[in-house]
Amino acid sequence: MQQLPSIQQLENFIIYARVKNFTAAAKEANITQAAFSFQMKKLEELLGVQLITRTNRGSELTASGEQFLQRVQKIINELSKCVYDVKKLQGRMIPLNVGTLMSLGDVLMNQHLAYFQEHNINLPINVYNLEAYELLHRLKIGRLDVISTFSLPQLDTTGYERVFFADEKMVYYAPQLCLKIEKVETAVITSYPLAQYAPQYLMNSIIHDYLMINKAVPHVQAWLSTPYAIMHYCQQNETGAILSERLLNAMGINEGYYDMQPEFILKCYLMYKSDNPKYKIMKVFIDHIRNLYKT
Repeated sequence: MQQLPSIQQLENFIIYARVKNFTAAAKEANITQAAFSFQMKKLEELLGVQLITRTNRGSELTASGEQFLQRVQKIINELSKCVYDVKKLQGRMIPLNVGTLMSLGDVLMNQHLAYFQEHNINLPINVYNLEAYELLHRLKIGRLDVISTFSLPQLDTTGYERVFFADEKMVYYAPQLCLKIEKVETAVITSYPLAQYAPQYLMNSIIHDYLMINKAVPHVQAWLSTPYAIMHYCQQNETGAILSERLLNAMGINEGYYDMQPEFILKCYLMYKSDNPKYKIMKVFIDHIRNLYKT
């Protein structure tokens, strides 16, 4: 009987084809680079075809590698669907893995899930609160099924389905400043200390770009990792922060914040892969979120 490649070899080949870098592919596959390179060599020996060209300047798929990739992706996708269907027939509920932005907090998604699960009791859902780049990475490698994020030029969303569900209005939260105005301009915001997200967070650069477009240079007094920490800091200090009005309201905060001028609105999307074997239950979840925001 003809020897066939292992599932791991095929999955790792697909990973390489996506990132086109042995170091990055090995890291994603959670094995050493030497082990990853060995797997790709064994796969080529098994097939008798060179799939990847390797030079001092890097590596890339050969024409045969591109052709093999198209067939292998279909096979692995079909196998994933087959495994999912078999588990479903046996009564094993496969959880839906949903990711939300760390900078927005998980309280909003938890509220949605509580309502959703009241009407869909048999569907288990796991929520992961992560930074933007990690959200997209986990969606890419299949560890998340649906993510809730903004439409941002900094993120490469090629190859994903996107469904708009809400406008995210950002406001200036400064409960200790007691400003006697209804709307704050960027000049006012930057005249007080700012509590901001940690520098590595994408939300940090989004807020920085908003302020800089309006030629306002902020003085950051505190770098914090979650919106909850930022809220608490502003409640204890004469400091302001730019936060989601929706999140503040979900936390029971309906005062101490101000509309911003010019308006600061971010588009919110649910993103997913249409070839995910969980597509049917994903669609139920996505339609629920969209309908919730319509009402």
